[in-house]
Amino acid sequence: MLYLTIITMEININCDLGEKSKHHSNKHDPDLLKIVNSANVACGYHAGDEETMNHIIEISKKNGVSIGAHPSFNDPENFGRERMNLSNEEIKKLIIDQYNILQNIALQHGEVVSHIKPHGALNNMACEDIDLAITLAKTIKSIDKELIYLVPTGSKMQEAAKKLDMKIACEIFADRNYEDDGNLVSRKKSHALITDPEIAKKHVLKMVQTQSINCHSGKQIPCEIDSVCIHGDNLSSLETAKSIKKNLVENGLVLKKLNKMKKFEQ
Repeated sequence: MLYLTIITMEININCDLGEKSKHHSNKHDPDLLKIVNSANVACGYHAGDEETMNHIIEISKKNGVSIGAHPSFNDPENFGRERMNLSNEEIKKLIIDQYNILQNIALQHGEVVSHIKPHGALNNMACEDIDLAITLAKTIKSIDKELIYLVPTGSKMQEAAKKLDMKIACEIFADRNYEDDGNLVSRKKSHALITDPEIAKKHVLKMVQTQSINCHSGKQIPCEIDSVCIHGDNLSSLETAKSIKKNLVENGLVLKKLNKMKKFEQ
């Protein structure tokens, strides 16, 4: 008798949440937490505060969503999107302090922080700079080697994390266009964002199925994809999230929170 093994492909949907500030409303956060599998929670340095962190963790727990720290430069005035040149020690302190803030709140709810994803300019800089990427990776591994490091696929961050044999989840962005070098199109350019949920869902499905980045020019770059990021600060984020999730499920993808994906099983 012939037995066939059916291999199901897992994917994660993550979203940056708890980013209440003068730049961004968090009114869609509760609805987004009914759709996504993992939450990257602002730790108060670029946005959010103790109240928003408690709120996001409480709803995440209710919906079975895994919790991650979303550390950034300490720059709420610019939402963490302005580049800053800091020493390795200053970078290390930024990450550890923000992780501890969120972890202490999570523990009060009987939860833990299971992944880390840097935010904004810090993330963008580390995608390009291997030295900064190594500093971030070493810091995160020193906190807890079981932490999952959520990084942009094909970036210097992925390269650094691989060197340190970390638990790595590689992400693509549902609502952003890519340059031919694999980096995101600058938000200063008119075609940086994808705001149409129909375009976003096709953009995501093609990348996930082909395991490659779709560049704005039409070029495709082979890569690893474990997770799809939906930015919570876009006007169409809620509709985009719904559309992407529905399309992935209809095409046979199995949605999992990061810390329950097979690749991270002991």
